[in-house]
Amino acid sequence: MADEAADVLALAVRLAREAGAIQRERYETRLEIASKSRPIDLVTEVDRACEAHLVATLRRERPGDDILAEEGGAHADGGAAWRWVIDPLDGTVNYAHGYPCFCVSIGVEHEGVRTVGVVYDPLRDECFEALRGRGAHRNGHRIRVSQAASVGTALLATGFAYDVQDTELDNLVHFGRAVKNAGGVRRDGSAAIDLCYVACGRFDGYWELKLHPWDVAAGILIVEEAGGRVTDLAGGPVAASGREIVSSNGAIHDELLRVLAGSR
Repeated sequence: MADEAADVLALAVRLAREAGAIQRERYETRLEIASKSRPIDLVTEVDRACEAHLVATLRRERPGDDILAEEGGAHADGGAAWRWVIDPLDGTVNYAHGYPCFCVSIGVEHEGVRTVGVVYDPLRDECFEALRGRGAHRNGHRIRVSQAASVGTALLATGFAYDVQDTELDNLVHFGRAVKNAGGVRRDGSAAIDLCYVACGRFDGYWELKLHPWDVAAGILIVEEAGGRVTDLAGGPVAASGREIVSSNGAIHDELLRVLAGSR
């Protein structure tokens, strides 16, 4: 399995870079933009073109694998040993507005266990990757989480779900608590990049609500392989759905959970 996992990682890196090239070529050009669940939940023809390329290549090169991709859903009957969980363009709202923070995210599970994670930022040409048990890397160099020891000096990141305008479960209470207690809080609009920035020490922690499997499948593994910690808001295992996620360098994790819960 180790040899196959290495092959899967190499293919995931290649595919992420190929999809990223599509994004880079079309960036800041005239786009076809549509809405999905809400007016602020956008999709472009670049999302669809990237996903079509990824799925077609996987169907050709690994026809027995399952695929869960954001824009097209499942592309297999289920039950395969390997499952690819793909966000072809994470940060679509940013992309549609010409804001330079977006990426390709590819996570691969083996027998239900996160095994491979790749996130590629095409504008910065940064490829984050992880193979379970082999550490995390950026462009071939090993990365590690930060050494921050307290939330008070930490730089955190978060995001808001597309239903933020019409729900009470909007993350604003958690955001307010973090702003009052942390060294700083950023909101850049790409969960996959936020997780990778925790992994390489640019952020000390990140939390968000109401994500989806394709948002976090790669980033969770990259954070863990970089020495970080990822849980839900109660400190338990994070669900595959990504409905609650808190990630950090580990050293500030328990304190961050207390801050978000309002118990500090």
